[in-house]
Order: sequence, then structure tokens, then C-alpha cells
Amino acid sequence: MDSVYFGLIGFLLIAGIYSFIVDHSPLSRHTLSTAMNEERRQWMRAVAARPVRIMDTQIIAGLQSGIAFFASTALLGIGAAFTILTALETIMLAMADLPLLAHTSRTQWEMISLGLLVIYAYAFFKFGWAYRLTNYSAVLLGAAAERDDPEAALAACGRAAEMNLVAGRQFNRGMRTLFFSIGYLALIAGPVAQIGTTLLIVGILAYRQFASPALKALEPR
Repeated sequence: MDSVYFGLIGFLLIAGIYSFIVDHSPLSRHTLSTAMNEERRQWMRAVAARPVRIMDTQIIAGLQSGIAFFASTALLGIGAAFTILTALETIMLAMADLPLLAHTSRTQWEMISLGLLVIYAYAFFKFGWAYRLTNYSAVLLGAAAERDDPEAALAACGRAAEMNLVAGRQFNRGMRTLFFSIGYLALIAGPVAQIGTTLLIVGILAYRQFASPALKALEPR
């Protein structure tokens, strides 16, 4: 088997194991994302007691704006991957003089372009769904009763919170995919570089999720 395929298998294993640990393992309860999920619920509980919710709708609009930006970024990535795929000969000729890339085969370039195409398409679907779910969250927030019926207001805001949590998970997975695309792109320098870069990215993401100053900022005072 071509060594390029070992790099691909290693990339998929690393990305899959990290995603399982962060999303589904017992360790997922100790991540920054989980801590922020509780803050989202607390936000919606506070919304239920507020008579004016203009600030909250502005926050949701800001979240949607950020999601839309990254969805656009993923679309640009899809376009770039198509460009590589349709201009392989030109790109290989241009890269031939670079010492680290001198032995990059056509198969390697094809895997780079097709792999990035799949990765960015997956990220776009995640961001697109996150945008839609955030929109649903805004609708649920708008449908919440006023303070004269506190139980109904709390229940409605609870539904909005759960919808917002699902949107947040989809957005996080889209962001993770974009980060991993950097590791995949390292295949341009060979499978060892691809696996090494992917492991480095996992280390950075794990630090952010389990030991970053952002997580410590959420600890009870």
C-alpha cells in the first residue's frame, strides 16, 4: 500500500478518536464546550425573567453572523479544492522546485484535493445547520411568554436553550473540521508530516477544551 494511504488512515483515526473523547466519552463532561452549554442554559433562564429581550435577540444575531462567516469560509475552501483538482498539472509543475514537496506524487495531490473537498463540504453543512438551528432558537425565544406566566416563560426559554445547545454543538464540529483541515493539508509534505501536524492540532484543541484559561474563567468563584 502507498505510504500516502497510511497518512490518510492515521489522520482519520486521530480525528475520530479526538472527536469521540470530546463529544461522547466521560471526559466530555469536563470540556470548555460543556461548561459553556451550562452558561447557555443559564442565559435562557435569565431571559425568562426579563421583560425586554432586545439584548438577547442581538446576541443571537451576533451568533448567526459568526456562523455565516465560517460557512462562507468553508465555501471558499470548497472552491479552492476544486481549483487544485482541475489544475493538478500546473500546480505540480509550480511546486516541483520546492525541496519539501519535490516527491509529491499525482496520487498525493489528488488525495489532497479530494480530501479537502470532502472536509470543507462537511464543515459547510455543519455551519449551515448551526445557522438554521440558531434561527430556530430565536423563534423559540420570541415565542416565549411574558413574565406574567413565569412557568410558561421558563419552559419556553428552556426549549430555546436546548435548541441553542444543539446549534452550538454543530458549530463546534464545523470549527473542529476547519482546524483538522490544516492537518490534512500537511499531506502536501508527506504522510509523516500529515500525522505529526494532526497530532499537534489535537494537542492544541485538547488544551483549549480541558486546561485553557477560558475554561478556568468559568470555574465558580
